[in-house]
Amino acid sequence: GTVNICECVRINPCVKSFLNVTTDKVYENKEWAWGYRENEPLDGYDPYSNSKSCSELVTHSYINSFFNDMPVAVSTARAGNAALKKEDIIVRNPHSTRPYQHVLEPLAAYLLIAMKQYEDKSYAGFYNVGPDDCDCVTTGKLVDMFCEKWGEGIHWRNRYDGGPHEANFLKLDCSKIKGVFGWKPRWGIEDAITKTVEWSKIYYANGDIPACMDKQIKEFFEKEN
Repeated sequence: GTVNICECVRINPCVKSFLNVTTDKVYENKEWAWGYRENEPLDGYDPYSNSKSCSELVTHSYINSFFNDMPVAVSTARAGNAALKKEDIIVRNPHSTRPYQHVLEPLAAYLLIAMKQYEDKSYAGFYNVGPDDCDCVTTGKLVDMFCEKWGEGIHWRNRYDGGPHEANFLKLDCSKIKGVFGWKPRWGIEDAITKTVEWSKIYYANGDIPACMDKQIKEFFEKEN
């Protein structure tokens, strides 16, 4: 799929800005406590993660072989993957730490990168997009906060189901995107969960989702960055 997209970009001179969004799991995970930087080795452990690492490598090869000599700016961005029945939430690994963030955070960053590199090709590169260190929480902490904000007596249970390997600790170093674009997260983990619960409850009540989304997007961009 990545090869096909890159080929489309290569043979269509109308494309001036291309951003390939992968995942925070592209890095060779060493379970260390600090965030991974954009120049760390790529080597996803499981098939999903490794497929994203391969997508990155394909994009890099097209940059080196074709795009550097073309009037197109190409970047990759790496971010995390963003109750109804009133049953307990089953959590497989509550002690794992992930760079959880509201979906508007990476979307706004992706649009920023695409816009800036369209205006100036020198901005093209590889960028991590994630929360500040203070908002990197364990999965257990995340579901605690979710249950509290959802209410209605919802709980979660710790139950490992013997699924595929998952890294215990994963954080991203976002110094590059902050330094290059002056970007920083707008919503911390508390705000992110509050907005997620608000949206979800309207969705499950068959409420006005477009109005909720418009409201949240407006609140997001009005928040001091």
